[in-house]
Formats: sequence, structure tokens, C-alpha cells
Amino acid sequence: MLNLINHISLEATATTDPTAAGCGGSSVLIVYILIFAALYFVMIRPNSKRKKQEEELKKNIEIGDEITTIGGIVGRVIAVRDEDEEIILETGSDRVKLRFKKWCISQNNTAMARYEEEKKRIAEEKAKAKAEKKAAKNKVE
Repeated sequence: MLNLINHISLEATATTDPTAAGCGGSSVLIVYILIFAALYFVMIRPNSKRKKQEEELKKNIEIGDEITTIGGIVGRVIAVRDEDEEIILETGSDRVKLRFKKWCISQNNTAMARYEEEKKRIAEEKAKAKAEKKAAKNKVE
């Protein structure tokens, strides 16, 4: 990557016109700005979006939600302690109760199921509206 930048800067300053020799520094600056902008949109921005989604997930946990921890433990939330940033899960048929910090939550399975159902319902409504529109168009003809 640095070789590319050096190559571009050498090409910019390798002109024979003495009046154009001064623009080499600004072209290197422009290249650096473009590289930083590309890194921002490829690496930094998606990471911050993902962190916001994780924080929203942890903030919206309710009693009765089924969640998965980062260790792979699946259980139902029976208590949420906001002051300690803790949740208590009930797992398995023997109803073992485990206490976890909120940072260890990987997925909210109940919320994901609700989201998928909502997405499916919206898709069905769109398909129904499209079919009705097509039927009305065929009826007119």
C-alpha cells in the first residue's frame, strides 16, 4: 500500500514542467484523505453500527425472553437487574438458575423470532397487495 502511495507521489512530481512540480504535495495529501475515507467506511462505521445494535439488544431484554450467551448457554430470562447489569437465566428441564452479566449476551432468540415473524408478515402483505393490484388490472382489461 505504501509502495502504491510512493509510486503515485513520484509520478506526480516527475513532470518536466517546473510550474507543475509544486502540486506533488497536494496530490499525496489527497491520496491520504481518500485512503482514510475508505478505511472509515469499510472498517470503522460498520463496527460502530454493530456496537449500537448490541447495546440496544442488551437494553431491551425482558423477563421471559430466550437468550443465548457467548458461551453457548441457552436459557429463559427470569430476572433483570439493571443496577448490577446482570440477568438471571433458567436453563434446562431441571430449571437451573444461572446469573450472568449483560455483556455476555450473544443473541436474543425471542426478539429474533419476533423480527422474523414481522418480516414474514410484511412480505405476505406486500404479496397480497401486489396480487390484488394485478387482479384489479386484469378485471379492468
